[in-house]
Amino acid sequence: MSPRSPEELADTLLSAAARKHTISLYGASTKHLMGGPIEPADVAISTAALTRVLHYEPRDLTISVEAGIRYADLTSLLARNRQMIPLDPPFSDGATVGGILAANSSGPRRRLYGTARDLVIGMKFATVQGKLVQTGGMVVKNVAGLDMGKLLIGSFGTLAAMAVVNFKLLPRPAAAASFLLPFDTLDAAIAARDQILKGVIAPAAVDLLNPPAAGQLGYKRHLLALQTAGNSAAVERARREFAGAGATVFEGADESRFWRQVQEYTPHFLEKFAHGAVARVSCTLSQVKEVMATLEAPGIARAGSGVCYGYFTRAEAAARWTASAARRGWKAVIEFAPDEQRTKLDLWPVPGSDLEMMKKVKNMFDPNRLMNRGRLFRLL
Repeated sequence: MSPRSPEELADTLLSAAARKHTISLYGASTKHLMGGPIEPADVAISTAALTRVLHYEPRDLTISVEAGIRYADLTSLLARNRQMIPLDPPFSDGATVGGILAANSSGPRRRLYGTARDLVIGMKFATVQGKLVQTGGMVVKNVAGLDMGKLLIGSFGTLAAMAVVNFKLLPRPAAAASFLLPFDTLDAAIAARDQILKGVIAPAAVDLLNPPAAGQLGYKRHLLALQTAGNSAAVERARREFAGAGATVFEGADESRFWRQVQEYTPHFLEKFAHGAVARVSCTLSQVKEVMATLEAPGIARAGSGVCYGYFTRAEAAARWTASAARRGWKAVIEFAPDEQRTKLDLWPVPGSDLEMMKKVKNMFDPNRLMNRGRLFRLL
């Protein structure tokens, strides 16, 4: 079923829940290999028909859209007014806004701009009780109580169905440039990263690619990739500083092409390796070097945020890496894996101390466990 309005979405959920039908909820299914496999469901509901722009006032730097609008279409609309929602999610060509938020996807510029929870200012969602719940609003600073919409971000459709999302917008920077710094050793790359983070220049993106990952993009050695954005004076200072350190400078179309490759590394890898898997480790900035040192497979780190991704041609190797990471005390998950492997793998080796609270939230929204069973932890 593809409801065409928030009200129809709420009615559809209520109708299914009244019959105790299990529900598969999705947007465009671009990330169907992410998280756990949804158990066979009685009803499939897609939000992909909810594509309207409900309110857009460029001068207020806010926009309200239905959850099924494609991120690529939204980005094109905002670009006409030199505005942006800088999430940089993978699968961005086909992914819907609701799917991106449900998976809490983000990309290289998360260091400067944050993630979805930092950019969403309001939401309307439908519950299995047939209710449409409005949370937040259309103002950038809203302190009117608990924002329940934040619970849905990263919930993989296990709680409720996003119908409408309100974003705060950011102006596109007047100037931007990117810099690629190659290093022979991981130690040297991390030392340079540390020096940059202590400096006065605040890059929008600080990504570290190990040699196997850099090689996939046509580069060699460890590669520290930086993007600076802002006024022309700030970018010019970065150009002088980083070019003086031996960096390759990218601007314009070349810059966009490079970051597009980094942003879409995951879908391209999964397309190339049908039996491959992608694992993620979240760590402190000081642990990034230790995490990356354990990777013989291609690896990319959001080196200014503490999120590291490992790319494995076989899912079993990803499972071994995440298990080892969990034993070291790092937060590790298998983000993407083949359908035939996901029921066998331990996708979440260490769920975390907040799992009991997650169960309580699940029981509040979906007491009969009807929505996206198995998608986020097998117990949810």
